[in-house]
Amino acid sequence: MLVTSFNCGYVLSFSNLMLLPLGWTWGIICLIVTGAYTAYANWLLAAFHSIDGQRFIRYRDLMGFLFGREMYYITWFFQFLTLLLCNMGLILLGGKALKEINSEFDDSPMRLQYFIVITGVAYCIFAHFIPTISAMRGWLGASTILTLTYTVSLLVALVKDGKSNRDREYEIRGSKVDKMFSAFGAISAIIVCNTSGLLLEIQSTLRQPAVKNMRNALYLQYTLGLILYYGVSIEGYWAYGSTVSVYLPKELRGPRWLKVLINSTVFLQSIISQNMYVAPINETLDTEFLKLDESMHSKENMKRRFLLRLLLFSGNTLVTAALPFMGNFVNLVGSLALVPLTFVFPSMIFLKVKGKIARVEKKVWHWSNIVLFSLIAVATTIAALISIAEHVRHYSFFAD
Repeated sequence: MLVTSFNCGYVLSFSNLMLLPLGWTWGIICLIVTGAYTAYANWLLAAFHSIDGQRFIRYRDLMGFLFGREMYYITWFFQFLTLLLCNMGLILLGGKALKEINSEFDDSPMRLQYFIVITGVAYCIFAHFIPTISAMRGWLGASTILTLTYTVSLLVALVKDGKSNRDREYEIRGSKVDKMFSAFGAISAIIVCNTSGLLLEIQSTLRQPAVKNMRNALYLQYTLGLILYYGVSIEGYWAYGSTVSVYLPKELRGPRWLKVLINSTVFLQSIISQNMYVAPINETLDTEFLKLDESMHSKENMKRRFLLRLLLFSGNTLVTAALPFMGNFVNLVGSLALVPLTFVFPSMIFLKVKGKIARVEKKVWHWSNIVLFSLIAVATTIAALISIAEHVRHYSFFAD
């Protein structure tokens, strides 16, 4: 589930979002350092799944237990924001995939907004019938097959395009200020590429020993998973250089059947992957509004669940259609929410739980993490908001 949720169609935007603003040298350095650091932070957090015999199945429960009610709500806000923006980004991704398919068969394809609505409807139906993270177990095999299909197909197509593209160049364009803000945005995208902020929620679905099994999943994610999504990102940038699109399949020059295959599997896999992000929101809504004394599949609860899903996805789809800027979704998620959830909070937890017995150098290490990544969160969030303001200024709402 961890590997499947991370390695979704978001990887198709990372050549543009991660490497284009940084170039080869700094891009590769940031990929390696951020990947290694994120793996360490998640490895550390996995150890606090249980404290003094008390098991925590939600990140916000752990933060509330250690730091009080305010941190419970702060953590939930960051997670809620991450989940909401990731879902919107995936709705946009699915819409782009469908539009690319339509473009292969029609010289005048429909507007992107139509495909965003179709994607929102598909996601809503899936979320209604697969209401929880645990219910997704049976879909993970299909998700893995779909992910491997479009990843391998894309890698092959990129090699062919890269060999035939002799005119590519890798210049980083823009003023010094533009380059600086773009670099901060790229760092945010790399963080999104490596983590989801849902580690404890995923860990709660694992068999005992949960810590060992979670860390085994992390080893898989940061070896095989990293090879896949870093491979696509690096090869996409190599093939197209500074002209690489924010949606990589749009650049492909291969046969029609290959483009349709890649975009179809991206769309289908995104239906499964998006539910990973939206399920915790749905769980909260279900707990609040469903009849808990009745079966989850009772007639009344089915009706209520459908209305809840309809309201949530209607709002998400409307916002996505109005502001179809995929890169901004990714960067804002990484900067505002995932930096604290991934890097700041685990060090806070360590100091709270083990601070009295930890060596001085470990305390210094974790305090340094808290200060450094708090500053990074502020800087990258400002960069993401400026980027959003620029897009809104240059493009009208519901731009195609």
